[in-house]
Amino acid sequence: MSKGLRLTEKWLQRALWLVALAFAGFLIGLGGKVVDNLWDVEAELTVAQFMDPGQAASLRAEIEQADARRNAARLQLEQATERHGVAQSNTRSGRATFDNWLATRHATARPDQDPELIKRTEALDALETAERRALAEVEKERQAMLDASQQAERAEARWNALERPAMAAYAEALRNKELRVFGYRLALTLPLLLVAGWLFKHKRKTPSWPFAWGFIFFALFAFFFELVPYLPSYGGYVRYIVGIIVTVVAGRYAIAALQAYLARQKESEALPDVQRRQTLRYDTALARLDKSVCPGCERPVDLKDGKTDFCPHCGIGLFDHCGGCATRKNAFGRFCFACGTAANTSLAD
Repeated sequence: MSKGLRLTEKWLQRALWLVALAFAGFLIGLGGKVVDNLWDVEAELTVAQFMDPGQAASLRAEIEQADARRNAARLQLEQATERHGVAQSNTRSGRATFDNWLATRHATARPDQDPELIKRTEALDALETAERRALAEVEKERQAMLDASQQAERAEARWNALERPAMAAYAEALRNKELRVFGYRLALTLPLLLVAGWLFKHKRKTPSWPFAWGFIFFALFAFFFELVPYLPSYGGYVRYIVGIIVTVVAGRYAIAALQAYLARQKESEALPDVQRRQTLRYDTALARLDKSVCPGCERPVDLKDGKTDFCPHCGIGLFDHCGGCATRKNAFGRFCFACGTAANTSLAD
């Protein structure tokens, strides 16, 4: 801040910058909502939209039926396997008991036990028969499981064949939608940049400058942070093309501004001292002197030696003497700091 600015003016300037930032923040929030919702302007795309409805419904029902059969066969297989395991266990237990009994009979060699041998043999045969039936049931359920799995695989293969061209059509439609929505967003943000450029050129130094700068910040944010993330994979060209255009326009503006500034400075330095002072603002002159810069030509000047009264580059007066007390003072000051005598300066406010 310049030392020539009043304290209240300094704080009001800061408050106006806060107004500009707040205005930009609200515009950015609103713009972000609009940009995000532009995707919903068109209907949502799905793969099913690009598939034959009749075939898709039939295949979907067939897949669901095959999955249900496969799940049921899996449960039946698990139960049959469990029953086969129980039958195997019973057979092993019965055979061990029979073998022990048979060994005892050989040791005693009692013929009266022959009916018992026949009975035990028949019981063992029954256990083995039950085991074979359980194994046959396991094989049956395993076959049912295999048939259901193969049916599901065939249905899924036909579904994939039906879905494959639909996926390609869906990807193409999605890419076209992305391009269209990007066009909507570009059509929204590019005019904002143009308006921001116009505000920068014509309104940034007017009393309504906080709103002008707020809109400029919003437009830049909308383009580089809200539009760029939505660029298609090959849409980077847009960013570079727009960047080149903005750079060229800004560069030409900066070159023209520099040439105009140099021309004004040359004309100003050719004017008499009094007329040159009329082109300077009071606050600007004090700010430049505070930075050891000539208020007239803006070149560095050594003001610490206490002897430099005129700019060695353009000749404008920097220090003079008070007409009331003859004290050496700042030539741009409105009053003498020693006695308070008015300096009759012709500087603009």
